[in-house]
Amino acid sequence: MKYKFIVELVDDSKTDAALETGRRSAATGASIITRCRRESLKPEKMFLGLSLTGQRDILRFAVEEHLSRKILEEIATVGVFKEKSGSGIAIQIDIEDAVGLSH
Repeated sequence: MKYKFIVELVDDSKTDAALETGRRSAATGASIITRCRRESLKPEKMFLGLSLTGQRDILRFAVEEHLSRKILEEIATVGVFKEKSGSGIAIQIDIEDAVGLSH
């Protein structure tokens, strides 16, 4: 069976919704890295020395290849990636080989 690796960077307020969407879309599990910091090429907005950008989380899903595009699109919908610039990104990467994955 072939797998894809979906990596999503999402605002921490949308992590639970993105995780639930992955589950509902048949992803069998996820890893979450919390409290990531986002850096861009332009300076971030500051107020009294504090950054106005929120924390990000990284969600990682290993999914069956035939389900990957559907999961990717549903995650993008929940995260409003297409509607709101800077709200997050999601990518999929081919997994060439893996052990320990089951469905």
